[in-house]
Amino acid sequence: MPADMNDYFRKKKPENSAPKFPNETPEFIKNLGKRAGLIYAAIGIILLFIIAKPYVIINSGEVGILKTLGKYEDAPLYPGFHLIMPFMQSVVVVDTKVRQMNYNKTEVIPDGRGITQKPPISILDSRGLPVEIEITIQYSLKPNIAPHTIATLGLNWEDKTINPNTRDVVRSVIGSYTAEELPINRNAIAQLIEQGMAERLAKIENSPISLIAIQLRGIVLPERIKEQIERVQIAKQESERTKNEVERTKQEAMKAAEKARGEAEARRIEAQGIADKRTIEAAAEAKANKLIANSLTKPLIELKKVEMQGKFNEALKENKDAKIFLTPGGSTPNIWLDAKDSQRATAAAAGN
Repeated sequence: MPADMNDYFRKKKPENSAPKFPNETPEFIKNLGKRAGLIYAAIGIILLFIIAKPYVIINSGEVGILKTLGKYEDAPLYPGFHLIMPFMQSVVVVDTKVRQMNYNKTEVIPDGRGITQKPPISILDSRGLPVEIEITIQYSLKPNIAPHTIATLGLNWEDKTINPNTRDVVRSVIGSYTAEELPINRNAIAQLIEQGMAERLAKIENSPISLIAIQLRGIVLPERIKEQIERVQIAKQESERTKNEVERTKQEAMKAAEKARGEAEARRIEAQGIADKRTIEAAAEAKANKLIANSLTKPLIELKKVEMQGKFNEALKENKDAKIFLTPGGSTPNIWLDAKDSQRATAAAAGN
């Protein structure tokens, strides 16, 4: 091939057939190399926080107890963010909210939020009969004394304070009653149990527990005692019913007696009124007669005789057959009868 042809092909060879590299390193790579130490340090710190976790967050209703090389610190950690030294310090979180311990037969699985389930407390009454008490206790751990309490009693402080004291107090109170007396004295028993628990918890060193409330849920008696109480209750109810019936009858009798007394009094008052009326009328009539008698004079009497005689004379004019009778002594007035009426009466008698 001619030389000039070789030169031609060499000139036609693509310019990009061989890779070309920049002569200088990009700026961001140069800066990355300078800051690599800072980046590695930041990554290390993040990993340290993830792995070692040199902090703790305490929620509301909780308190933290700082433990340094196995020793509990006296000052509690209250809710919030706290830094600690990894691998040397740790924090025990303790619940300070209101907790509840139930003593009953109900199958309740503890929910891990402060509710503890226990079987009923079995006790013997004053006569040795077995009874069971169902009770609920609400309490809380005082935050400021929590480190000392956990250090001395441990995390199972409830089983060393609440549980044994509750059983002792309930046994002491119930043991002074008979089984029959328990339902009757339920309120008094609940008060005695609460008072006894308050005294027991106050005697614990530093009094770390606050007693919120105690509820006496139930008293489980032996079957024969329950039957006996039921019979007594039935008899008592029947006695009350009879008593109420007698009282009602008594009230009705008293009401009837009161009504009779009222009616008798009304009749007495009415009779007294009638008697008083007659007395007044008689007194008035006597007074009138006395006035009339005092007003009669001899000339007036003579005048009345003349007037009466005139009436007789008028009557004789109309009835010639009249019979005239004189009053004894011949005094006026005179009395007369109709002769015709007398004849009719005689004829009627003869006919019979």
